Amino acid sequence: MTTPVIAFTLIALSISYSPWFSWTDNALSDLGVRGIAAILFNSSLIIGGILTITFAIGLSEILPRGILARAGIPLLIIASAALCAIGLFPETAGVIHFYFAVTHFALFPISLFLVGAAMIRKPSRRSLGLLTFLVGFTAAAVWAFPWTSAAISEALSSLAVSIWSIIFGIKLLKEASHLRTRSS
Repeated sequence: MTTPVIAFTLIALSISYSPWFSWTDNALSDLGVRGIAAILFNSSLIIGGILTITFAIGLSEILPRGILARAGIPLLIIASAALCAIGLFPETAGVIHFYFAVTHFALFPISLFLVGAAMIRKPSRRSLGLLTFLVGFTAAAVWAFPWTSAAISEALSSLAVSIWSIIFGIKLLKEASHLRTRSS
């Protein structure tokens, strides 16, 4: 739940240190090349990836058992590790940066499709499952539009996933609070 706040704050700070950055001409990764902006931007990806891996591990505890969840959670962890790697290997590292970016932006929606489908099968999680599936679709669909830059697709995809993680995190906190109250 705090992951998007941390990541977007660091990215916004990175943009503020980059007067040359253009939403219509750049990729977000261009922020990770030089100066304080690079430190802020690359840190946002590394921290965001680590926190999302932690979230995925916790998520695995509440998902219904089955092949969909067993496939979705590892893909979510790999997508999150790829997010860390984007920050560890910025554009200056060469083509490896591109491979990690494609891995992240391809596997994250696929993992959400699988996790969403796993939750839809359980009546008490059906609405969250539908939300998860729709967010996965949105995170993938934004790449089909002919934007003038990668930054727009990257931001929209990340925003959809961030909204999902906040909603999901709040829902899980409420459930945990409710369970603690009932067991006291």
